Amino acid sequence: MPLRNQKKRIGDMLIDEHVITEEQLLQALPVAKEKKKKIGETLIEMGFTTESEIAKALSVQLGIPRIDLSAITIPEDVLNLVSESVLRKHIMVPYAYDDANPNIIHVAMSDPMDMIALDDISIITNLQPEPAVATAHDILLVLDKYYGDSEAQKMAEVYAAERKELLNRNQEDETYNQDVNNSPVVLLVNSMIEQAARQRASDIHIEALENVVRVRFRIDGALYEKFKYDIHLLPAIIARLKIIGGMDISEKRKPQDGRITMVIDRIEYDIRVSILPTVFGEKCVMRLAQKKALTRNKKDLGLAEDDLKAFDNILKNPNGILLVTGPTGSGKSTTLYTALSELNNEDVNIITVEDPVEANIDGINQVQVNPKAELTFASALRSILRQDPDIIMIGEIRDGETAQIAVQASITGHLVVSTLHTNSAAATISRLEDMGIESYLLADSLVGIIAQRLVRRLCPNCKKEHHATSEEKEVMNIDENGDIIIYDAVGCEKCDNTGYTGRIGIYEILTVTQNIKNMINKRATADEIARAAEKEGMHTLRQSATKLVLEGTTSYKEMLRTTFQN
Repeated sequence: MPLRNQKKRIGDMLIDEHVITEEQLLQALPVAKEKKKKIGETLIEMGFTTESEIAKALSVQLGIPRIDLSAITIPEDVLNLVSESVLRKHIMVPYAYDDANPNIIHVAMSDPMDMIALDDISIITNLQPEPAVATAHDILLVLDKYYGDSEAQKMAEVYAAERKELLNRNQEDETYNQDVNNSPVVLLVNSMIEQAARQRASDIHIEALENVVRVRFRIDGALYEKFKYDIHLLPAIIARLKIIGGMDISEKRKPQDGRITMVIDRIEYDIRVSILPTVFGEKCVMRLAQKKALTRNKKDLGLAEDDLKAFDNILKNPNGILLVTGPTGSGKSTTLYTALSELNNEDVNIITVEDPVEANIDGINQVQVNPKAELTFASALRSILRQDPDIIMIGEIRDGETAQIAVQASITGHLVVSTLHTNSAAATISRLEDMGIESYLLADSLVGIIAQRLVRRLCPNCKKEHHATSEEKEVMNIDENGDIIIYDAVGCEKCDNTGYTGRIGIYEILTVTQNIKNMINKRATADEIARAAEKEGMHTLRQSATKLVLEGTTSYKEMLRTTFQN
């Protein structure tokens, strides 16, 4: 099919579709020329538009369909037509033969006007390519899905062959130390991190089992096995990660921590690396965080309208302590950074003490804890109080000393925000009392406690409805007589057969009113405080999750899993 507007330049098309302005195009053209990049890529990097907006505009202007690759299963004979290296080079993927004409192959492309790419695929396949438009991210995700494992295995085999050759020459097994930059291992590690980032993984686990190396990704809070390699590959993978993470390559007996910064598909990732010696070799866990993902709009956190009001009211306090509590990976840092971004004006001095600093925010003074230099949470806080702060953020209250200083800082006119590991909002008060904080000081300093969890969102493409049973209604505390429809997870191509896609927060916001202050003063139990807070309008985590179940956002099983103790 001949492309409409084929001779028109992409920049002009984007202007015609009101995606960018003429001024923005004029700004981007010299940058694209200097960096030798395509104009579309440059416009995205400069923040003028997005991949999705460009794809939509090209579809309209060229008169070709826009394809959603996540909803398509690509036949094996189509996948075997072209090698992965050619597809990655041109960022395209063939996805189906034409129903009417077997000589036509349908191809998804990020740039459907790339004539060199179309010629290449035509010569290789001996078929006529029919372009459709898709975003580069979606195409790379599909290439990872269908080719990722086989490419990784090829790299692993190349490395194994090289290693065998070295051993045959009677060289030491430790040769991988100097040979660690050989391309197969570098490519294998890079490919692993890139695939994890594209699949929205929060962590990568590289584990030494008895005979194999197992690689698992944590996606939406659950672990999924992705690759298995020969155990002999482990030293090379770990050595490569130690080099790029700034760790000691020769130390194999002690745990080590490092950091890597990588740019994947134009997004900067901050990767924390933790290495731990185990029985069969070193285990590595990498935590992936997008530098920009931690600061969001409050409305994107999943807060209900009344919870949003309660959150706003707490943030209006000029002094006091706001605590965000929950287990590891429950989104506490995101909530804290969102609150800080909201409070970040030029008329306030915000200082943070963190271990580690998870995201850099313009206009905020951030301090990294360094125990080797005797810069602990407590010592940093003492110095911070002499820096004339208005708002202090403590990454985590870990001990009584830090808690004491936080309380003193809040009483002397500062707003202190921090995190704590407890199961519920009310249980936080008992925990602080256990740390040695007097109840009258707690009553005086606390202004709000937010307990939170993350629940997985049901995939809208495949979720299946069912009528809630009497037992389910009883657990959710709703009327047994009504006919209530809730949804279950199923699994499809779009959600990688997990039944879920993405996560949303559930919250329990305890506003410390005068009544709650009096109860803390009298050393009331966590249960008594929770009951009083509920009477004043607090929603428990279970109630917040139930609301999402009834709305069809999450499943009953997911609600039970995340609010088990509530």
